[in-house]
Amino acid sequence: MNYLFAVLADRIQAEEAYSALEKEGLPMDKVSILGRGYKSADEFGLIDPNLQAKKQATLMSYWLVPFGFVAGLGFSLQTNLNTFAWAGEIGNHVIGGLLGAIAGLMGSIFVGGGSGLLFGSGDALPYRNRLNEGKYLIVVRGSESLTREATRILRQFEPENIQGYAADS
Repeated sequence: MNYLFAVLADRIQAEEAYSALEKEGLPMDKVSILGRGYKSADEFGLIDPNLQAKKQATLMSYWLVPFGFVAGLGFSLQTNLNTFAWAGEIGNHVIGGLLGAIAGLMGSIFVGGGSGLLFGSGDALPYRNRLNEGKYLIVVRGSESLTREATRILRQFEPENIQGYAADS
């Protein structure tokens, strides 16, 4: 399945482009307008990178936090450090495990999703940002020949950006 995204400045331009695609005989069930008054990014299925990053960090924390606890406990048992005299021998080992669990939690945040939360990922974020700015997207999904034909038609409207993608089926 191929996708074609065209970013248009306003609603009138998006509707004109949609009508031009319809006049050329493209199957309209393969064409979508995204923007105010039309489909939202979520309704269309553009992935929210922040949500994906949170989900990834949570999944990684399920195994990194217990692993960190066991590693911290093991380190404390091996080194026999008496860092917190007030906690006693067993308390020091438990504190070592808790510090290891905290390190595991930090690892799940930074590696599992932190970069996605901080920097975003993929092309979904720029398209979401353009929708938030009040722009409109025309999305055509279908065969390569369909998206090529749609590209030819949409170029006459001088979109701010036009980008094609080939999705693995």
